[in-house]
This record gives sequence, structure tokens and C-alpha cells, in this order.
Amino acid sequence: MSAIRVVMADDSQLARDVLRDILTRDGDIVIVGEASNGREAVELARRLSPQLITMDLNMPVMDGLSAIEEIMHTKGVPILVVSDRSDAETAYRALDVGALEVMQKPNLDDEDAQRLLGRVRLLSGVAVITRLRRRSSPAMPVVSVTAPPNHHPTVPKAFQRIIAIACSTGGPQALAHLLSKLPANFPAPVVIAQHISHGFIEGMAHWLASLCAMPVRVAQHGEPLRPGCVYLSPSESNLHVTPYHRLQLQQSPDNSLYRPSCDALLTSVADAYGPEAIGVILTGMGRDGVNGMRAIHLSGGNTFAQDEASSVIYGMNQEAVSAGVIQHVISLDELPGRLIRETNGQRQATWTKPL
Repeated sequence: MSAIRVVMADDSQLARDVLRDILTRDGDIVIVGEASNGREAVELARRLSPQLITMDLNMPVMDGLSAIEEIMHTKGVPILVVSDRSDAETAYRALDVGALEVMQKPNLDDEDAQRLLGRVRLLSGVAVITRLRRRSSPAMPVVSVTAPPNHHPTVPKAFQRIIAIACSTGGPQALAHLLSKLPANFPAPVVIAQHISHGFIEGMAHWLASLCAMPVRVAQHGEPLRPGCVYLSPSESNLHVTPYHRLQLQQSPDNSLYRPSCDALLTSVADAYGPEAIGVILTGMGRDGVNGMRAIHLSGGNTFAQDEASSVIYGMNQEAVSAGVIQHVISLDELPGRLIRETNGQRQATWTKPL
């Protein structure tokens, strides 16, 4: 098998040295070019036809965001944004113009190295398309992403259905597409577990809030669930819902393979809401979310999986389909309308959690 051809773009020589050391250690990846600014990255992408580009965002001459847009408008290449946490919000704008995924700049420890190697190997095989240039449109106002926690033990239940979404690689783009098509008066809360690097969830929440009619916020412990609100799990904690219609954050175990855990969120939704739950599993790598979707299915809830054709990675969703716990396999374009119909129908049911 031929080595994966990678171009690195970062204005820091030290950062490029660290990336090069990690990427070339196993011999299956070769660095074919290095760029110290965005303009050089665009030229190397055109001249070298790499299978993947790692892209910093804060660079001279041309920044990473502009370089990604130029590359994706010329000849599409898989792009992995490798950036500092301080650039988190810009990093998610990079997904909007064509980058595949965002991760924090690694150091040389083995966990960071293996995470980077896994992402490069996975994303280098993703088929991307060259994008048409978009006419600029006014940005929607950014909605506040924080809310003070409410410590009363219970709150009135103001909804009949709840949407729980699991996603990983390709998930932010899928969430942007889905959530931007749901109305401000959507009658259900939406809770989401998206695998994400530490320090990037606030940036993702701001980015999604700028695209959506509903408020998008990072979940806070004890916060009441409200219809028409989107809650994101932070990476360092697992998000749960309680029978008292509140959010609960639990520390992720140190040995967790997935952060945050999709299974933890989906299972808690199944336990608390039974047939009122709607589970959705989107694009992503691995098996996280399969057990949680099974719990929703067995509790009488509805289960949806994004289809292969519209997925960046047909992994988690494929595993759930293969496990027989998915009732509806559906394209990303069809999913918003289907969720609107499901929640407006407000199916009534009685369900008691087994002892």
C-alpha cells in the first residue's frame, strides 16, 4: 500500500516539527510539502495533489480560513484543521467552508499522537467535492451559549418529545445542516453528544448559534430542559438527562475512548423519557451510540440513522443499522422535515421504566 501524501500548513516551524515527527513515525504517511502561510498551502495543494492537508488557522499572508476556501473552490482536498483552542470559533467556520474536522495541536505524548494519526488515516480516504463559490449573506445574530443553572429539583415538563443526537467525524457539518432548518418554535429540546477535542465546544456552540433559529448552548449541570433549545455536551463530561427534566453532567472516566459519550446521553434519554424519545445517530467513526440507540428502540422511542450517501463517515450509523436498532435510515436533507413532523405529532404514550 502506498504511503498517504500529506501537506502541512503552519507558520510555526516548531509546530511543523512536532507534526512531522508524529505523522512519519510509522512509515505509512509521507510529508510531501510544508507551507508557512495560507498562500503557500494553496499553491502546494494545486501542485502536489496531496491526499490530506493539515491546516493551521492563524498564519501570515493568507490565513487558514481563506486558504481552505480557496483550495475547496479550486480542487477539493480533505483538510484537517489543527489549531489552538484560542481559534476554536474560527475553526468551526472552517468546517463551513469545507474542512472535514478540527482538532487541537498535539504534543508528543502517545495519546495525542495516536489521535492525530488515526484522524489523518481516516480522513485521507474521504471523498470531498470542489465547492462553488458562495455569495456572501448577512450573518444571523449569535445567541448566548450559557445559561445560569437552576438548582430546584424539578421543573414543569413543557414538551412531549425529546431529540437526542449522537455524532462524531463529520458531525458538526451535519448538525449545522440539520439544526439550521429547524424553526425557532421547535416543540422539543435537542440534546447532543458530539465527539470533540477539549477546549473547542464553546467555539462550536457559537458557530452553530450563528446558523440556527434556536438558541444553542453548552449544557450546564442542573439546567432545566426547555423546548426549542439545543444543548451540547462538553468534552470533559458526559451529558445525561434526568426524570426531573434537567441536565446532569458526570465526569468522563479517565479511560474513556469517546469524549463525550454518546451511549451515556442516549441511554439516559431512553431511561427518562421512554417512548417520548427520538434518537438520531449521524456520521462518525466507531461504535459509540449503538447501545444508546438500542436503549431508545427497546423503550419504545423512535430511532433514525443518517444514510451512507450523505455521511462523511458511514461508521457509527452503519453499526447501529447493522445492530437492528434503527427504524428509519434517512438522508440528511430529509431529516429536518421528518423531525418536525414527529414532534408536531406529539405521540402520546404511557411507559414505566422496568424495575
